[in-house]
Amino acid sequence: MTTQPTTVLIIPGLRDHVADHWQTLLANRLPNVRTVPPLEFDKLSCAARVEAIEKELAQINGPVILVAHSAGVLMVAHWAAKYHRPIQGALLAAPPDLEAQWPDNYPSPDTLKQHGWSPVPRTPLPFPSIVAASTNDYVASIEASVALAQDWGSQLINLGHVGHLNPASGFGDWALADQLIRELDSHSLS
Repeated sequence: MTTQPTTVLIIPGLRDHVADHWQTLLANRLPNVRTVPPLEFDKLSCAARVEAIEKELAQINGPVILVAHSAGVLMVAHWAAKYHRPIQGALLAAPPDLEAQWPDNYPSPDTLKQHGWSPVPRTPLPFPSIVAASTNDYVASIEASVALAQDWGSQLINLGHVGHLNPASGFGDWALADQLIRELDSHSLS
């Protein structure tokens, strides 16, 4: 019997593909990776984003690790509340807080609520997960990230002062992601 390699599925946030983002750089160097493609229509629709995840997962055989950033983390929570498929694990980086006041260049939490993003599912995720959060993220306090991690049954990694873990915060490549993916890949599917 041949064991299939684990596929990493990248789930970007609302900004989709950004060339110098750690997710894009990760996708460029991993051997077995897919990325949820950008939406052409209904870009703020949470339901459309969840369906895009499901469509991509339907094309993958074997174990999968989800790697989500920002709103992509919320997409994973909504996907897990709706669909049931074995997932090896999930790396959930910089989850946003829909109760926080965000910078002007982001959609408002009220706008996201109108597009189905809240309430965010807060039940335990049915797969191992790691929430990686910052102490100075401008879209979520560390306290909000800790609460999400606790509700989802996720391991929390406090990254310190890394902002939103994106190019605007001075981050491109994020080498720790590789290590966390390896950690998740070492778990066996239940």
